[in-house]
Amino acid sequence: MLRYFIEVAYKGTGYSGFQIQQNANSIQAEIEKALKIFFKEDIVLTCSSRTDAGVHAISNYFHFDAASLPSKEILDNIIYNLNAILPDDIVVKCIFEVDSNAHSRFNALSRSYKYVVYQHKDPFVADRAYYYPYTLNINKLQEAAGLLLNYQDFTSFSKRNTQVKTFICTILKSEWSVENNLTVYKVEANRFLRGMVRGLVGTMLKVGTGKISIADFCTIIESKDCTKADFSAPPQGLFLVGVRYNLYP
Repeated sequence: MLRYFIEVAYKGTGYSGFQIQQNANSIQAEIEKALKIFFKEDIVLTCSSRTDAGVHAISNYFHFDAASLPSKEILDNIIYNLNAILPDDIVVKCIFEVDSNAHSRFNALSRSYKYVVYQHKDPFVADRAYYYPYTLNINKLQEAAGLLLNYQDFTSFSKRNTQVKTFICTILKSEWSVENNLTVYKVEANRFLRGMVRGLVGTMLKVGTGKISIADFCTIIESKDCTKADFSAPPQGLFLVGVRYNLYP
């Protein structure tokens, strides 16, 4: 058996999340269903990174084991047919062979997310951004985002009922920008905690509107208390932008 990575993108609005769940519609379930229809056998996928209900992905990965797949030309045809089977809000971008011990989750070097906020009513971004009609100080947002690089313990930004053994994360990039009238937060880290990006965004938006100060933001981080953070940022503004590996197709 050979191991393959499969890169996918999806709009998460209609799904309970990325990973397969009982009695719920997930991205993984839809892709496994399409693989079974095409290959006429069960193919079990292992996911690289979970995303919550309603969260989108520009690039996410699974891996699976299978007998040798055909040449690139025929493989491209397989991808075409899988996309014909899949619903319109999920796409297979590529499939490529990797080393037999490669793992889509454990071999990830980092993951990148972005969170999109819009401040003026716009029906064309409503399901892919957070409508937040308040004046934001982009300089304060940037200051708060930059401070995160000085910390590693993000207990305050992890939702309860998590099973992780450590709340230590290394943030590699953290910045806000304004792009086409959208306010966008971009963050890259070696790992993320449950609800972490939405917690960071919700709390930083309070800094950006002047509801809390930069000093208050630091106090929230250092408190290691998730009840101090704001997790109200909704899922539709969040995108998994990519997962970085030292593996290449």
